[in-house]
Amino acid sequence: MIIERVELQEILMPLKSPFVTSFGTQEKKVITIVRLHSEGKVGIAESVALAFPFYNEETNGTIWNIMEEFLIPILLENEISHPDDVSSLFSHIRRNNMAKAVLESAVWDLYSRTNNQSLSTALGGSFKEIDVGVSIGIESSIEQLLTVVGQFLNEGYKKIKVKIKPGWDVEPIKAIREKYGYDVPLMADANSAYTLQDIDLLKELDRYKLIMIEQPLAHDDIIDHAKLQAQLSTSICLDESIHSLEDARKAIELGSCKIINIKVGRVGGLTAAKQIHDYCASKNIPVWCGGMLEAGVGRAHNIAIASLHNFSIPGDTSASNRYWNEDIVLPEVTTIRPGVIEVPKGDGIGFELNEQVIRKYLTKEVSFGAKSQLGEEEVV
Repeated sequence: MIIERVELQEILMPLKSPFVTSFGTQEKKVITIVRLHSEGKVGIAESVALAFPFYNEETNGTIWNIMEEFLIPILLENEISHPDDVSSLFSHIRRNNMAKAVLESAVWDLYSRTNNQSLSTALGGSFKEIDVGVSIGIESSIEQLLTVVGQFLNEGYKKIKVKIKPGWDVEPIKAIREKYGYDVPLMADANSAYTLQDIDLLKELDRYKLIMIEQPLAHDDIIDHAKLQAQLSTSICLDESIHSLEDARKAIELGSCKIINIKVGRVGGLTAAKQIHDYCASKNIPVWCGGMLEAGVGRAHNIAIASLHNFSIPGDTSASNRYWNEDIVLPEVTTIRPGVIEVPKGDGIGFELNEQVIRKYLTKEVSFGAKSQLGEEEVV
């Protein structure tokens, strides 16, 4: 494949309701959409970067800079025989995984469309349907949390993930168990809010039979997580600590976790996500696909990677209407049965862009050709 043109669009989408975690509240999300053009085909992808460097070091601004200055010129100057080539082409640029991932994911979509196959098939996926869960932010009260949990249980989601932070941890988990019982597949996500000094509190969560506690300690740690895992019966899942296959290997060898959350943007693309999946499978470590408040394009890429065989725990890829009043894809992502999404069979990601919604929320767009930037438009 020869990439003839790269288009970037930025949109500002309002969430249906604020989403609160231990590191902040989101009411809107800035979304970058990438389109790659080659011989009449267009590959699309969506960046998961946030407006603030609280989840990782990247932001919407940094990914645009890295793409414009470094990554897009590399794509335009090189012929690509397979999407795996992109990781090698970008390998000399340190980190900036979300910037790399959105371009690489668009190459994967372009490749699968060019070869008239679904992205799931191109990745080697085997599941025709995937079970999905839902992520619940920090609510205003335990009563409100219980109401929200009940709503999602009624909708049939296969896993309930609840955000926790110091002061909002044991009591909300206890309340969910007391009201809905121990058959509910429940997990807690700490987003790095604790330290080993909180070990007694975290051990209290063992009594509630959680599927896992996700990333309780520092975002860049695997040493203290190993110490904590040795004292917990509940499985630790690592998220922010895992940026590469090497990170996964070291964490597993140290005993830092029993589960890994794979986010395509965090690890640098679908190729890296597949490598981590395969390695974890060889070590009997289950994986699942985490979410970053994606709109429909990012959601579609998550569905495709989650069709691989070792994604044995329901991910966060809920239907479009979980977060959005309207989505950027047609058709919108929906469940075919409660808590179940069908893996698309069409070419590429199996969805097309909803241009009307994109134009409605568009704030900026820019296009690059093989020799030079073609033009930029600021939209007010």
